[in-house]
Amino acid sequence: MSAIADTPHRRVMIGAGLCLALLVVLSLAIGVQELSLSGTDSAMPFADLMAISRLPRTLAAVLCGAGLAVAGQIMQTLTRNRFVEPSTAGTAQSAALGILIVTLFLPAAGLGVKALVASGCALAGTALFLATAHRLPPEQPHLVPLFSLVYGGVVGAAVTYVAWQTDLLQYLDIWTNGEFSGVLKGRYELLFVAVVIVAAAILIADRLTIMALGEDQATSLGIDYRRMTQIGLVLVSVMSALSVVVVGLIPFVGLVVPNLVSRISGDNLRGTLPLVALGGAILVLASDIAGRLMRFPYEIPVGTVMGVIGPAVFLWFILRERRDA
Repeated sequence: MSAIADTPHRRVMIGAGLCLALLVVLSLAIGVQELSLSGTDSAMPFADLMAISRLPRTLAAVLCGAGLAVAGQIMQTLTRNRFVEPSTAGTAQSAALGILIVTLFLPAAGLGVKALVASGCALAGTALFLATAHRLPPEQPHLVPLFSLVYGGVVGAAVTYVAWQTDLLQYLDIWTNGEFSGVLKGRYELLFVAVVIVAAAILIADRLTIMALGEDQATSLGIDYRRMTQIGLVLVSVMSALSVVVVGLIPFVGLVVPNLVSRISGDNLRGTLPLVALGGAILVLASDIAGRLMRFPYEIPVGTVMGVIGPAVFLWFILRERRDA
């Protein structure tokens, strides 16, 4: 019976894998620069163009999407609420604050230092959000996403104020509006940490599924709730910080994908987390391709594209949840 039940899930996984492969090919083929195998007629040689620009950009979108979707799933598990994710709960904004601090006090620091400080700030900001969110009445679940939006807005406003005072508003715009146009070889490799984060999430998937039952139930089933919460916080914070440092803030990926996957394949994270990662990669890469094509040869940042798609899907989820209730 289990094999029969798993058949639809396998089909979805295969379909998602084929869709991602098609998008990867499209991403490698689309661009302003003309492809040329020889590099004649002022066109960059094919191998150089792929290695320096198009392959790094495509890999960055895939890694970023997969990592952010899994981070969103983890955050929803920790808060026991489907309507929160790193970009709406202050995590990404806290990471931007970390980058701002490094820019002010260590302007010559590399991406590694920025990622480290941004991860620390994201961890502190997310921990504060969770500590406050757990005090909200559980019988009113819609208070959590509303609080997350307010909290993220307050943190973002504080970051904007500091940037305005220090004449760094233009730099802040780069960090808070994600795009892949500046991704080149040598400036995206930190995103490979997303592979480790996704793998770690899959390893602890069974425990995360139990944690969704609540602290008392998880503890009675032998889960170290506090330790698992700390691990989840680190995974979410590091992924969010890496995304902001390398490509900027990409909103709503961690909200849209986990909700869609849960409606298709249920809430057993052992089986759904790989699909969540695939869905995140598909969504971000498809949004990046759409941004490149809508005003070709100009580009619309992927953060702007997701800023249009995300709120619409967010409202649809909330209205559907209220109607089902």
